[in-house]
Amino acid sequence: MVGESEINTGVLLFLPYRALENRVFAALAEAGFDDFTPAQARVMQRIGPHGTRLTDLAEQAQITKQTAGFLVDQLEKSGYVRRVPDPTDKRARLVCGAEKARAAKEVADAVIAEVEREWEEHLGKRRMKQLREALTLLREITDPWA
Repeated sequence: MVGESEINTGVLLFLPYRALENRVFAALAEAGFDDFTPAQARVMQRIGPHGTRLTDLAEQAQITKQTAGFLVDQLEKSGYVRRVPDPTDKRARLVCGAEKARAAKEVADAVIAEVEREWEEHLGKRRMKQLREALTLLREITDPWA
């Protein structure tokens, strides 16, 4: 078994994220939202409040436009998203979240809040605040859409 000091930081960041994601997906399935995949969810998470163009979703999710189109097609068939004309460019279309996506987001947000409370109980308020501050600073060099 690898010692803690040998685990790279990326894995240390990934493990709690995966645990959080697993809890969210379990709660979503229990609430009846069991008809989308993590890949579809990653695209859905990038949809802005007024819609987002498919090319922007692909870029932000770091997938090809074809893959994004396939995932959005699936989400649209399941009722999570809809496509609407872009008011700034009549040739373009925006992908918008549908009511079903908003309902699923409420379930996910509740689980995320619960997990973050558990993490704060485990780490303590000061360490949790420091963790959030450090991760927020890392966004400056890791998240081009921040």
